[in-house]
Formats: sequence, C-alpha cells, structure tokens
Amino acid sequence: MTRTGLTTRERRPTSDGMNRMIAIAALAAAGMTGGCVNVTAPDKPIVINLNINITQEVVYRLDGEAKTAIQQNPGIF
Repeated sequence: MTRTGLTTRERRPTSDGMNRMIAIAALAAAGMTGGCVNVTAPDKPIVINLNINITQEVVYRLDGEAKTAIQQNPGIF
C-alpha cells in the first residue's frame, strides 16, 4: 500500500519555522509594550460624595371595620 499523504499527517518543514517566527514576534510585541504602562498616585486625594437622600412613601389601606374601630377608639395607637 502506498502513502498518499491524505490519511497520515506529516509535518511540513516550513511549519516549524513559522511557529518559531510567530513565537518570536509575540515575545517581541510583549516586550515592547511592557514599558508603556505607567502607574502613578494622584496628587490630590480621591473624594467620593455620598450625599444621598432617601425618601420613603408608605401607602396603606384599611379595611372598613378597622377604620371605624380606629375612629371610635382614637387612643388605641
């Protein structure tokens, strides 16, 4: 039986060279961008304004009997 190359995977000699070039290019790109990041503390302190107004609105409904009981006995509550 002869091998046609369709069923077996053979490495091409150029694929190793391309993989090396890609790895070198990636390392070079990472090396060049490494010095571009500067982290400095701010001159002025960071101020966070937390003036928050919270309002709550309570809506209640009373049963007719409970309403009349409260009106008849205002000292209950």
